[in-house]
Amino acid sequence: MFDNYLIRKDSLENVYENKKAVGFRFAVRIADYRGCFLSLHNGYYIECDGVEYPRELQKFEVNGKAPRDFEEIKTCVWEHWNFDDEAYVYVEKEGGLEPGMHRIKLQQSILSQYGYMPWDEEWLVNPPVPGHGAGAGKTVNICEFELELQKGA
Repeated sequence: MFDNYLIRKDSLENVYENKKAVGFRFAVRIADYRGCFLSLHNGYYIECDGVEYPRELQKFEVNGKAPRDFEEIKTCVWEHWNFDDEAYVYVEKEGGLEPGMHRIKLQQSILSQYGYMPWDEEWLVNPPVPGHGAGAGKTVNICEFELELQKGA
């Protein structure tokens, strides 16, 4: 529904630990107009410059809390991500990104928060892999963005 606004265009930057680039991050918004409880947020399909970065290499920062992996996020049943709140997705990548333009493909995976579908209980145990159709929520398509790496972080 809000696919064109999922990533803030000027937010792509490298992440550093001990002055060494360990990955990159970018600011995101939720595609669901209701927001969601974090436990329903299942991660992202992320491809940057032709390289896919699975959920295991991703962390998520929202509500003023430190970045968390999606195993921890799925336990946050009372914490809500509101529609207009910006969050950050962190991606582990040794050395970070090179300066310049980068093509990012992205799809959010937010599990349904209303109604009951036969696969809901299975998804609690085995969440669908983002980018492969199931669990895409309001972002049915994989969206593409051209972002320039910013200095910072």
